[in-house]
Amino acid sequence: MAAATRYFPERGDPAYHVRHYDLALEHRLGPNRLSGTARLTAVAAEPLDRVVLDLGPFRVGQVLVDGERARFVHRGEKLRVTPPRWLPEGRTFTVEVRYAGNPRPVPSHWGGLGWDLLDDGVIVASQPIGASSWFPCNDRPSDKASYDIAVTTASPYTVVCNGTPVSTRRGGSRTTWVYHQAEPTAAYLASVQIGRYQLTGLPGEVPQRLAAPAALLSRARHDLGRQDAMMRVFGELFGPYPFASYTVVVTEDELEIPVEAQAMSIFGANHMDGRRGCERLVAHELAHQWFGNSLTLRHWRDIWLHEGFATYAEWLWSEASGGEPAEAHARRWHARLAARPGGFVLADPGARRLFDDRVYKRGALTLHALRRVLGGPAFTSLLRVWTDAYRHGVVTTGMFTELAARYTPEPLDAFFASWLYTETLPPL
Repeated sequence: MAAATRYFPERGDPAYHVRHYDLALEHRLGPNRLSGTARLTAVAAEPLDRVVLDLGPFRVGQVLVDGERARFVHRGEKLRVTPPRWLPEGRTFTVEVRYAGNPRPVPSHWGGLGWDLLDDGVIVASQPIGASSWFPCNDRPSDKASYDIAVTTASPYTVVCNGTPVSTRRGGSRTTWVYHQAEPTAAYLASVQIGRYQLTGLPGEVPQRLAAPAALLSRARHDLGRQDAMMRVFGELFGPYPFASYTVVVTEDELEIPVEAQAMSIFGANHMDGRRGCERLVAHELAHQWFGNSLTLRHWRDIWLHEGFATYAEWLWSEASGGEPAEAHARRWHARLAARPGGFVLADPGARRLFDDRVYKRGALTLHALRRVLGGPAFTSLLRVWTDAYRHGVVTTGMFTELAARYTPEPLDAFFASWLYTETLPPL
């Protein structure tokens, strides 16, 4: 793909695909010292005389390829590994990296991304390019892999990672927490959360967990009290929940916005007010498990496939739970966007607009306008087929518009041209 159409051309490498990450990490909170061994199982997409990984400014002690020592150069947040011999196209190989240092967030237009410190713990928020702040990876959203993550840290702290808890082993003053994420996961959605958390279950047919400081547990349980109802509503609208479980982490710190991760969402103390004042955010982050995590964009220009769908899920939950109908939300937000100067192309807004609120709201408006065109039953059928056909895969805008066209005998070319590829906001 030409660099002009890639928002982060310096990230990731399409020359290989990672199937699995096995991460064994040890973290010391006081000095913020992280040491780790990362073992990647990958497949060559073309003949390789080197393997290029994204990795932050750690000290790399050793690299092995298929168990043999390999030469490497680590510079400019790129780890370039020279295997002992060429890797043919289609060859499965392993790269093992032993590294250590003080992790720090990746600087970006939106602030630091990736591994960061809380007042008393760690938060990982890597979207879109922060994964290299804590492990060597192929940091492109379309390269999805399974994960085993083991984190050792001081015993007073709880570690929460993606996936299913496998074991907890205490040895003296340190405890090792082990998790397994079976479903394919983009590197930016892999996560480690460390804090003085208590773990408790939440009701629901889908196993749900809450990790929160003791002082926030009551508020959090109340504010998440309708999450299982949300899960059922979204299951009817979007198809079955795509993962084995769902975890919510509430930090003692306040956060500007919640953080999305695979099968997990992270909220700040300010998002749990004991009055469900941020319930729309609870709906938004839960919806990302379908739109963003199970179905992950191939290219960052298609961010509306994540944020537009999650925002529209807020409106659908409002409608289903006795609040304002989606039509009222749509009319209000259309008027607000129409009053704001400047336009943009929703299907390619530019890297700096990835998380612009206008992308979120215009994406939701596009879906509402499509629902009007197709009718409610056909629209719901479209969403369910969309999430089923590409479950745990990667998607593009073109794939969605092609599928949507099957749900009406009338051509949708002009509709999608105006909503997705025209700067001016169309009338609702």
